[in-house]
Order: sequence, then C-alpha cells, then structure tokens
Amino acid sequence: MANAASGMAVHDDCKLKTHRFIVFKIEKKQKQVVVEKVGERTQNYEDFTASLPVDECRYAVDDFDFVTEENCQKSRIFFIAWSPDTARVRCKMIYASSKDRFKRELDGIQVELQATDPTEMDLDVIKSRAS
Repeated sequence: MANAASGMAVHDDCKLKTHRFIVFKIEKKQKQVVVEKVGERTQNYEDFTASLPVDECRYAVDDFDFVTEENCQKSRIFFIAWSPDTARVRCKMIYASSKDRFKRELDGIQVELQATDPTEMDLDVIKSRAS
C-alpha cells in the first residue's frame, strides 16, 4: 500500500521481530521500503552502526539491551532515521517524507532518534535515551 505523501510502500519483510537490528532502505524503482540487512541476536550495537552507509540515508530498528542502575536487565526498541550530511538532498527528502508512514507500520517502537552524524547516535546517546 503506497503512502499518499511520498508514494512509498512498505514491504511485509520489514515487520520482522526476531533480530538484534534491521536496516531498511527505500528501493526507488519499486517505490517501497525493503530490508537491507539484519543483525543476529549475537551482534551488538557497534555491529549495527557499522552497517549504516556513510553517505546514504536509511531507516533502522535496534533492539538495545542495557542494565539499569538498579541492576535490572532491560531492552528498548529504537527507531533511527539515519540521514547523514553527506547524503544527496533528494535522498534526504524522500526518507524524510516517508518516515512517519513507515514508522507507523512497525510495532513496539519505544524511542525515536534522528541522526545526521555518527556522534548523534553513539553509545552514550543511546544509553541516555534508553533509560
């Protein structure tokens, strides 16, 4: 089903829930969001950030595990809109106009983060937003 604002559809594979992280990209020819990469449960946050391209936009979902000050094991589902400064303007516009529609298709998102630079989503930022 296409998004009225951007004409972008969301492929059913985008709704997977058994991975550490999922990186999504917009297929321009098919005009839909598809899964580009999945991270297995054994992978960590560094593996996730390394899978994002340096000069192209992506959407990503990361299941971030952490330990609270009370020593409780917790998890937060992050939705990250990755839009690096080095990406083309048209790419940034397409991702920005499709973001809300795509995010609504995903279940369980607890924290949203917009990042244009790796420092905006480094581990310290994620930890502070998780708690």
